[in-house]
Amino acid sequence: MKKALVVGGSNGIGLAIVNNLKTLNHVYIIDKSEPDMILPPNVSFEKFDLTEFDYSIFDKYDDIDTLMITAGFGHISLFRDIDENTIVNYFNVNTIATIRIIKHFYERMLSRTDFFCGVMVSISGFMSSPFFSVYGATKAALNIFIQSVNVEMEKAGTSNRILNVSPGSIKGTKFDKGAVNDFLQTDALAKEIVRNLKNKNDLFIPNFEGVFKDVLERAHTDFRKEGLHSYDYKVEQGRTNFK
Repeated sequence: MKKALVVGGSNGIGLAIVNNLKTLNHVYIIDKSEPDMILPPNVSFEKFDLTEFDYSIFDKYDDIDTLMITAGFGHISLFRDIDENTIVNYFNVNTIATIRIIKHFYERMLSRTDFFCGVMVSISGFMSSPFFSVYGATKAALNIFIQSVNVEMEKAGTSNRILNVSPGSIKGTKFDKGAVNDFLQTDALAKEIVRNLKNKNDLFIPNFEGVFKDVLERAHTDFRKEGLHSYDYKVEQGRTNFK
């Protein structure tokens, strides 16, 4: 790894990843908001909204060998309360933007030269997620996209892979109930993501053995029952006012 581009690197886990990559020659951040920290000289920021049509901005980053896409959004809500514009924005930002960005760098990913690529997906992309129905659908699409493209890359003869990072909720980020960015809570996860990225792994589920192995097994056994359990759990934990 020499130069990295982090899309969505201004806050949250994206910013924590930037903080762990700042020993590289250069780290570029693309985000719609200003970074939530003072940047060292070798880290630069460019403002861009992923809902824009023209993605030619990514063509100039032809010197990178590392791409990490962490941009995305989600809000807890029943499907009945999500308007159509929000549905479109969910897919444009969480799914289509990621696929379009990867397309801009895909020829380099197909080469024999090392290229490290990772995407923040979500555990909700593996199972039903009531109160996150549309968000989960955007992540499920990414999950299948990454699985499929990784097979194509392996058949093309390259060792490069897209790392699917699929956590549950992440503490210490603004995504978590509007909290502030807290490196003390996100640094360990960011380090693990970077380690998996360097190793060219294709899937990393944080807390898999401790939590999500059992959850995914229950979902595989009876997705209806696990979906109902997920609904009740969110209500009982006070994550929603819905009943």
